[in-house]
Amino acid sequence: MFGFLKELFSSDSLLETAFEETQEMLREDFRMFEEAIRSLRHSDTAEMKFDIFKADKRINKYERAVRRKVLAHLAVAKPGDASACLVLISVVGDVERIGDYTKNIAETANAHPARLTCDKYEDRLSEIETLITNRFKSVSEAYINHDEEMAANLMVEHSKISHWCDEVVIDLISSPPPDLPTGTAVAMTMYIRFLKRISAHLTNIVSSVVNPFPRLGYRKKGSEEE
Repeated sequence: MFGFLKELFSSDSLLETAFEETQEMLREDFRMFEEAIRSLRHSDTAEMKFDIFKADKRINKYERAVRRKVLAHLAVAKPGDASACLVLISVVGDVERIGDYTKNIAETANAHPARLTCDKYEDRLSEIETLITNRFKSVSEAYINHDEEMAANLMVEHSKISHWCDEVVIDLISSPPPDLPTGTAVAMTMYIRFLKRISAHLTNIVSSVVNPFPRLGYRKKGSEEE
């Protein structure tokens, strides 16, 4: 499917432009993600170097533009083109959702302007932040180059991130540290959930490299957990 998709994009100017716009959306997501984390985790003022909310609106405009181009292509497309176009629509939806969750991190920073430190979870959380930061580049590379091995590894990596995030959220709900302020506990819980969802949507993007359209967003068929 992905090989056909790539060939189709390179032969059609509308879809080629749509594909490039999807990549630009992902780059904008990454810029927003880095700044939102800096504001929440490394600043005591919640000030940001650029307007993340305007950036999110730009991503929304890109998504609508991609949809229009795909629709225009389908109006004159060959019978076999529909599945490939559906893949692109699915991917661009995931990219847009990453922007939404990144905006949610920025909103959390505004509500909790003091630097968010995460008590006994700090070291592991810093590791997860680094993993997700690196995933932006790796996901883009795997998607553009149709690197099935890299895509499969990224999908496995998300399972580990997801498991840890769930563990911490359950721990914060069931037995929060007694000296942890309520506002900080709430901000931590929300932030960790947003990180998990961002990682999940990045994983959905690379699932298009290894899975047919009906299985986008799911593990590769034949894996231990489907």
